[in-house]
Amino acid sequence: MDWGKVIYIFFSLMSLTTTAGFIYEPNSIALFLAAGVNVISTILKIGVRNLLAAELLASSLVADLHLIPAFMVLMFIGNEPLAISLAIGAVVANIFSIVLALIETVKNDDKDDF
Repeated sequence: MDWGKVIYIFFSLMSLTTTAGFIYEPNSIALFLAAGVNVISTILKIGVRNLLAAELLASSLVADLHLIPAFMVLMFIGNEPLAISLAIGAVVANIFSIVLALIETVKNDDKDDF
């Protein structure tokens, strides 16, 4: 078992689920946790050299650039609907990232068979 991949996928899924948790129950703590976990996920993707590394990093950066402004909007402006709409964009980016990780896993499994 590749523990590096386990940690990488764990933080990717945790980012998705914490963001979905904020959408379900919007509050500033949940959004801060979602943004924090997503930043950790992004940091783990930096320097990865695999088939879809650029796409995975880009999707994680997109989620960061949704969650960080969402937190600022919620804290400083108090516009909860806008923060939720930005978080929905981050969920879409995280789902895309998970799909890419699954595609990469299937492609790597195909290479191991030969």
